[in-house]
Amino acid sequence: MNVAEMTARINELYHKSQNEGLSPEEKEEQAALRQTYVANVRANLKGQLDNISIVEKDGSITNLGEKKRHG
Repeated sequence: MNVAEMTARINELYHKSQNEGLSPEEKEEQAALRQTYVANVRANLKGQLDNISIVEKDGSITNLGEKKRHG
């Protein structure tokens, strides 16, 4: 399931929970989808942050992802 499908299903379950309530199976599905979605967002954010480079005053470039891994 891709992110768009996951988001659509999370929203669908949310609206159903507001209107008529969810079965125990649907509540489990909703929790699992939310957990997967949050893990995906965290991984994407970490990937973006690991690719940030800073140009220092002396002109050198510091890659924050490499700096974090090494120290």
